[in-house]
Amino acid sequence: MSGLVPFLGRVYTLSSRVLWRASPGVSPLLRPLPTGLTCVFTVGKKDLTDLPALIEDELEEQFVRGSGPGGQATNKTSNCVVLKHVPTGIVVKCHQTRSVDTNRKRAREIMREKLDVAYKGDLSEVLVKKKESVQRKQEKRKKVNENLEKKRQFKEALATDSKPGNDTV
Repeated sequence: MSGLVPFLGRVYTLSSRVLWRASPGVSPLLRPLPTGLTCVFTVGKKDLTDLPALIEDELEEQFVRGSGPGGQATNKTSNCVVLKHVPTGIVVKCHQTRSVDTNRKRAREIMREKLDVAYKGDLSEVLVKKKESVQRKQEKRKKVNENLEKKRQFKEALATDSKPGNDTV
């Protein structure tokens, strides 16, 4: 393992030098990499790190025909994934894309979140984040309403001050 660290450091510095010091008009993502080097660009995942791991032996997976818009492409292909967790009986149905592989991955993500809620209840990471989001929205709505009330009161004060009978010297 200790021999791997210097190697990774060299690959990182070499790849970052190649990626970022090429011509300034071309995006770093579109520049070709030198032969022999591979580079993986990652996108940030959700912050949900404490979700339970899925055991494939406990899952039953079926591929059924989806429903909804899409016409013949939807009606003739079986790319909707139905995933059942046998011990708990939780069923997830995913037909978000036309790709079976993508639907399988998304169904498993949804299943992990549902299992987290089933096992932990109100302490679930998913529910905690949802409650925080709802609370932030309520606070934001409260601020907006307060600002609207202040504007209304200000306009009323201007209207009463500008009446012809209110001359104060």
